[in-house]
Amino acid sequence: MADTLELDALWEEFHRLVNMTSAELSAWLKTEDAHEDTEPLPDQAGSPTGQHVLGILQKRRVDLTEADVEVMRRVVDTLESQTDLEKEPQAYGTERRHRLMSLGHDPLKPSAKTSPGASA
Repeated sequence: MADTLELDALWEEFHRLVNMTSAELSAWLKTEDAHEDTEPLPDQAGSPTGQHVLGILQKRRVDLTEADVEVMRRVVDTLESQTDLEKEPQAYGTERRHRLMSLGHDPLKPSAKTSPGASA
């Protein structure tokens, strides 16, 4: 597994980019997978990566597995390449926003940096 400093940095970056709570992501994955004719079981809603992100959000850092760390790296890389923090969130199309939300990032959600009392 990654060394402690690397894991700490990855954990912080993952939680900075994945700005949805586990409850928000769970609800989104269920909504996204719900169809008129069929609806998956609640614990099977969403993509495997979305489900893995949800599982990571519900864990403590000390409980991470090697597979969790690999998913965190992939999600961070994907979100960094597909989000433009300088761009207005409204500039994202619906399809792109939904794809990002399936990984736990809602571009329309205010970032922690802009919250009152948050340090820059």
